[in-house]
Amino acid sequence: MIRLNVFIQTEKENRPALVATAKELVACSQKDEGCVAYDLFESATRPDVLMICETWTNEEALAAHEKATHFVTLVPKIQELGTMKIEKFLF
Repeated sequence: MIRLNVFIQTEKENRPALVATAKELVACSQKDEGCVAYDLFESATRPDVLMICETWTNEEALAAHEKATHFVTLVPKIQELGTMKIEKFLF
């Protein structure tokens, strides 16, 4: 399995649009084959930080997700609204 923790730091004025876009990405991605979990979290201590936590069955499922229309459309919008840092874990 593969776990990605995607941290996104954003400015106050971009936060509402970022949250809306991330929620759309989550809703679509949860339907992707091989998706075990996909959720959006908000920091309780830093209002400028959000995290998308995703779990995939294998590399093939993750690669297919990264080519999906919702991914190639929504991730660039998220990148325009904030700065992303990705942690990847294999287990």
